[in-house]
Amino acid sequence: MTEQTTSQQRSDGEPPNSWAVGFTAFAGVMMIMAGGFQTFAGIAALAKDEFYVATPNYILEFDATEWGWIHLLLGLLVLFAGFAVLSGQMWGRVVAIILAVLSALANFAFIPYYPFWAITVIALDVFIIWALSAHGRDIVR
Repeated sequence: MTEQTTSQQRSDGEPPNSWAVGFTAFAGVMMIMAGGFQTFAGIAALAKDEFYVATPNYILEFDATEWGWIHLLLGLLVLFAGFAVLSGQMWGRVVAIILAVLSALANFAFIPYYPFWAITVIALDVFIIWALSAHGRDIVR
């Protein structure tokens, strides 16, 4: 058996699970992609106010410009949190989970404006939350 350095071992002395490393890295990359997509959705709403058409009589009625700013800022935060996850920082995983929850909630409220896109981002956010909470602690840097 080969000797491993302490930076590559978990607190119980076992090497990190390769599945956990893969899921966490994939979650970080997905956060970067989802944050980038959300940023572009925000820019689209800011550039052309009539791009998104809202369903009438929805409980949360925001102007497309407001949604543009929400998606732009949240997308940039998610994107940078994805880089923190890839760097292996514990605070990055915690912030990433919080931002993924906020992103899922924001996209739930965004469903009447762009349903397919919002549901796709919610699904990505749920996977990110699962991957980081179930497998993120297996990685120590």
